Amino acid sequence: RMEGEEQGAVTVLSHHVIELNTMLCFAWGPAEVLVCETLFGRTENGAPSSSRVFVVRRDQDIYIQTLRKLFNESHGIFMGLQRSEEELAGKSRKAQLVQVSKNYRSVIRACMEDMHQAAVSTRDPALQGQYSTQVSILSAMELIWNLCEILFVEAATAGPLLLRLLDWVRLHVCDVDSMVRDVLGSESPSKHKLFWNVVDIFVLQGRMDEARHLLSKEATANPASMNMYKILDDLMKKMPLSNTQTLTELELKWQHWHEECQRYLQDGTFASNPHMESICKILLGDEDAILEKKELMTTWYHFLVTRLLYSHPTVKPMELRFYAQSSMDLFLGGESSPEPLDLILMAAFEFEMHQVIKECSIVLSNWWFVAHLTDLLDHCKLLQSHNLYFGSNMREFLLLEYASGLFSHHSLWQLGVDYFDHCPEYGRVYLELHIERIPLSTEQKALKVLRICEQRQMHEQVRSICKIMAMKALRNNRLGSALSWSIRAKDAAFATLISDRFLKDYCERGCFSDLDLIDNLGPSMLLSDRLTFLGKYREFHRLYGEQRFAEAARLLLTLMTAHIAPCSFWMTLLTDALPLLEQKEVIFSAEQTYELMRCLEDLTSPNPGSAPFQDDDVETTKVEMLRLALARNLARVIVKEGTVEGS
Repeated sequence: RMEGEEQGAVTVLSHHVIELNTMLCFAWGPAEVLVCETLFGRTENGAPSSSRVFVVRRDQDIYIQTLRKLFNESHGIFMGLQRSEEELAGKSRKAQLVQVSKNYRSVIRACMEDMHQAAVSTRDPALQGQYSTQVSILSAMELIWNLCEILFVEAATAGPLLLRLLDWVRLHVCDVDSMVRDVLGSESPSKHKLFWNVVDIFVLQGRMDEARHLLSKEATANPASMNMYKILDDLMKKMPLSNTQTLTELELKWQHWHEECQRYLQDGTFASNPHMESICKILLGDEDAILEKKELMTTWYHFLVTRLLYSHPTVKPMELRFYAQSSMDLFLGGESSPEPLDLILMAAFEFEMHQVIKECSIVLSNWWFVAHLTDLLDHCKLLQSHNLYFGSNMREFLLLEYASGLFSHHSLWQLGVDYFDHCPEYGRVYLELHIERIPLSTEQKALKVLRICEQRQMHEQVRSICKIMAMKALRNNRLGSALSWSIRAKDAAFATLISDRFLKDYCERGCFSDLDLIDNLGPSMLLSDRLTFLGKYREFHRLYGEQRFAEAARLLLTLMTAHIAPCSFWMTLLTDALPLLEQKEVIFSAEQTYELMRCLEDLTSPNPGSAPFQDDDVETTKVEMLRLALARNLARVIVKEGTVEGS
C-alpha cells in the first residue's frame, strides 16, 4: 500500500511495481480493488511470481487535501438544489437553476485558485507538478461546465447565445491582462512589440471598447494614420450587438454595417497600414484573416466564437454543430488530432448531453464532475428519457458511484450519506452496505454512525453497530460501556453475558462498578432475566445501605423464590441475608425464614441437574452459620409472634 496526500490514499499501479506482460488477479471491493500477480501463463522456468498484494483505489482525488473544499462546499449546493421548490415554473425556475450552476462553478474556481497558490508556494517539484496538473483539470472542468450551463441550463437563444459564448471565451481563453499591462506600462504603448497583438486579441474577442482605446494611442503617436484610425474606430463603434433589439433588426443593422466595412476595404482605405487592413478583414469575417491570428486564439473554440461573431452573429443553437465541426477542422488543419477536451466540447456543441457525460466519466479523474452536472441537468428535465439497462437512471448511477468513493474516506463518508439519501431506487441498499464497512475506531464515531442509522430506521445496522461496540468494550474490560451498547442493541444473550461478568466481579471485589448505569437501567433491565437480577440485586444493596431492612429482605427473598437469581449466586444471596438475620429487630417473618431454610436445603442437597455444592471448609462454615442464624431468627420470630397473639 503506497501512501498519497492523506493517510489511506493509494496510488495507481504502474510497470514500476508490477512487471509488464504479467497475468494479474483482481478482487473488487466497494471502493478499491486488490491486485496481485499470478502463476497463470508462466513457463516452468519462469521467474517466481511476486508475493505482494496491492490495494488500488479508484477515486484518488478524494485523498487530495486541497480538493476538500470542492467536495464539502458542493455538497451544500447539492442539498440546496434537492430541497428547492420545484413548483417554480418558467423563468423563475430557470433563473434558479442557472444560479445553482454558477455556484458550482464558483466552487471549482475557488478550488483552482487554492491549488494554484499551493503550486506557487511549494518548493517540492513533484508536488508542484501534481498541483499544476490539478489546476489544468479544474480549469477544463470549469470550461466544460460553463459551456453546458450556456447551452443546456440557460438554453440561450439566437442573439443572446453569441454574447454568452463571447463571455465564455473571454473568461477561459487568452488571458491577456499581463500583456495589456506590459503594453500600457511602457513609455510609448504604440511602439511596443506586443501592441498590435493585444489589439488583435481584443478584436478577436469582440472587446471593441478596449481595442478602440488602444488604437487611440496609435493615432496620437502617428498623426498620419489619424484618418484611417477615425474610420476604423467608427466601424468598430457602430458594430451591432444583440442586446435588446429583435433578431430581424439585428440582422438588418449587421448587414448594413457589413456592407460598409466591405466598401472601405475595397476602396483601399487601409491599404497603407497592414495592421488596420487585417482588422478590417477580421470585421468582415474573413476566415483566412482570422486564421492568421491562430497563435493568438490558441484554441479552435476561440476561432469558432470569433468566426460566428463576424460572420453569423444570429446563429441558432441547433446550427452550432455545423460551425463547430468545420471550425475545428479548419483550425487543426490535419496537423494534429483532437484532444479528449476537444471531443467533449464538440459533443456539447452538438447537444449530445449523454456523450458529454460519457466522455467526462472516462477522461476526468473522479466522479464529482459528472455526478453533479448530471444531477443539475436532471433537475432541468433534460435527462428524463434516459434510463440505464439495469434499472437505475443515469443521475442515480453516477451519484451512487460518487458517494461510494466518498465512503472510502475517513471523514468525507458523512457527505456520502446525503447523496445516497437522494437516490430513490438503490440509495438505501448502497447506504446499508457501505455503512457496515465504516471502521468504528472511536466511540464518538460509532455514535455518529448509529445516529445516522437510527434516523433512517436501519434497525439491522443499529444492532450490528451496537454489538460490535459492545464486544470491543468487553474485550477492554469496560463492562459499563459493554452493557450500555448491548442494551441499545436489544441483544438479550449478550446482556446476560455481561451481567454475569458484573456479578462475577462483585463476587471477587465485593462491590459494583458503573453504579450510575446499573442504578438507572429502568425498563431496560427487562431485556434478560440476568440483567433484571443484576438491577434488582443492586437495588437490594441500595435499600440495605439506606437501612430500609424490611424492603431489602422482601426483595432478597423474591430474587431467590422467583428463580431470577442464577443457582451459582444463591450462596451469595443467603450470605447477604446474614446481617439482616442478626439485626436486633426481627426482619424476616416465620414464613420468610422457612423459605430461606428451604433455599439453603435446595442449595446443599444433591439434586439431579443442579450445580454441585462445593463442600469445602469455607462453604461448610457459611452453611453452619446460616443454619444457626436461621434457627435463632425463627426462635425469635416464634416468641415475638406468640407474644403478639397472647396479648
